[in-house]
Amino acid sequence: MAGWRIEGQYMETCSCTYLCPCAESNLTARPTEGDCKAALALRIDKGEKDGVKLDGLSFIVVLHAPGPMANGNITVGLIVDQRATDEQAEAIGAIATGSAGGPMAAIAPLVGKVAGMEKRPIKFAIDGMQRIASAGELVDQACEGVPGPARPGEPIYLDNVGHPVNSRLALAKATRSRIHAFGIDWDDSSGVRNGHFAPFAWAG
Repeated sequence: MAGWRIEGQYMETCSCTYLCPCAESNLTARPTEGDCKAALALRIDKGEKDGVKLDGLSFIVVLHAPGPMANGNITVGLIVDQRATDEQAEAIGAIATGSAGGPMAAIAPLVGKVAGMEKRPIKFAIDGMQRIASAGELVDQACEGVPGPARPGEPIYLDNVGHPVNSRLALAKATRSRIHAFGIDWDDSSGVRNGHFAPFAWAG
């Protein structure tokens, strides 16, 4: 298997009430709503796989876990940046599903159903501690970092966690979450749901 590497920025929102119990329980806790719906958006600032450049492309992993994530049977769908060529989409698909190794390979055994891949124009924006990501009519989400007292303008962090994107995550609250993709539906703008963001660097 040829080596690959991608790095950039990530954000997510989920249906759990803040603070989501998944990370601090190593995925064994019951989601606050009984099940979990989430969308993980990743913007690749620099990367390549098998000589295929992936700079500037984004993708979103949409998932539904019917109970504690460690119990498996998770449904996963992938949205790839509409600008991606077929070669680039194939490379991102291999990375995002874990078939090319890397961090997502550890999650792959928990996936019960791969619901498919869609292409949409993906937007990913950063404004201070706010993160915004959208993919056409399928996903529209935003979160705001929860400020910490020690350093103004910085969020509180959760460290040494078993999250596939990064072991250190900023704590955030979702300001909006809209997911209508792969049979997974969630709409919320209450401001009480969970969010995270972090830089990431994956390799396989």
